[in-house]
Amino acid sequence: MASRKSSGTELSSIKAIAFDFDGVFTDNRVYVMQNGEEAVVCDRSDGMGISMLRNAVVPMVIISTEKNPVVAARGAKLQLEVLQGIDDKLPTLKKWADDQGFALADIAFVGNDINDVECLNGAGLGVVVADAYPVAAEAANMQLTRNGGRGAVREFADLLLAARATD
Repeated sequence: MASRKSSGTELSSIKAIAFDFDGVFTDNRVYVMQNGEEAVVCDRSDGMGISMLRNAVVPMVIISTEKNPVVAARGAKLQLEVLQGIDDKLPTLKKWADDQGFALADIAFVGNDINDVECLNGAGLGVVVADAYPVAAEAANMQLTRNGGRGAVREFADLLLAARATD
């Protein structure tokens, strides 16, 4: 069971989700090939979670510092908007929320590391994966039980959809 601390925003009232990529959709490792190309490992159950959220008409975006094309490729496969090469994520999150017609209080942000702290604090619900770095975990309102790249996105999808069903 995910652990929660008060946020003022209930899980059932979340209208949209922004995700970090590395450490959330991946286990934070990268495979470097001899030609310099990089590869990551993602969990197929996370893809099913994204599909379930899409079917529930939950707007979603990936906001990543990483510039590698693997982020865009995975986002395209999951039919997610990807904003990458973003060093200062909070202004990008605010603009995306505005463009979607939502306040930051309506948004959950799922992250794992120090470059996610501002978004974890700024979003209505800050969520981290189980193996998040302590600085990110301290900033979050919710910590999942699954590690990044090991079904954490699916866990959050299940929790959000269950909260909406009981509301």
